[in-house]
Amino acid sequence: MKIKTIVACFVATLMCSALVAQETAEVESASALGFTMQTLGGEDVELSKYEGKVILFVNVASKCGLTPQYEALQALHDEYAEAGLAIVGVPCNQFGGQEPGSSDEIETFCQENYGVKFDMLAKVNVNGDEQCELYKMLTPMDLAPKGSGDVSWNFEKFLIDRNGKPIARFGPRTKPNSDDLVGAIKKALEAEVDSGTE
Repeated sequence: MKIKTIVACFVATLMCSALVAQETAEVESASALGFTMQTLGGEDVELSKYEGKVILFVNVASKCGLTPQYEALQALHDEYAEAGLAIVGVPCNQFGGQEPGSSDEIETFCQENYGVKFDMLAKVNVNGDEQCELYKMLTPMDLAPKGSGDVSWNFEKFLIDRNGKPIARFGPRTKPNSDDLVGAIKKALEAEVDSGTE
């Protein structure tokens, strides 16, 4: 009986290890490009349109103390868009109700106050029961320097490499023009697209 118990425990341990390894591999190979979202205009957009680009997803809000970050985000767009950076604003009203407006109101606010030219998506939930599929994938990932877990506030930033792989996460108070974030963007822009061949 003891031998059978030991063997059963050993087999169970192997199975658990295999499942953990499989889940880890799935997370590591996850792509942010496999989702369909909507533009501010209400049209479906495949995130695969950003294939080959470095993407910075930022959940944004119009009435937040961090809203002036729009200015620095637009400056990043101006400086690095031609090199392959795509900044994507993701409006969200889950933090203090600070993005209450309609899509038209959000677009007007961004253009009139900050001259935003980078892409903006329709308003979504980034946490909770109605969390959108993109953030269901992003939030559990242990990405430096912020780590895993729910989005903490407006203007949290996820950096995606040219292959669609999430590579970094920065907290809301990390300014878009901070050395850490700009350095990570530059490094990602310098990397080549994985052709998928050996």
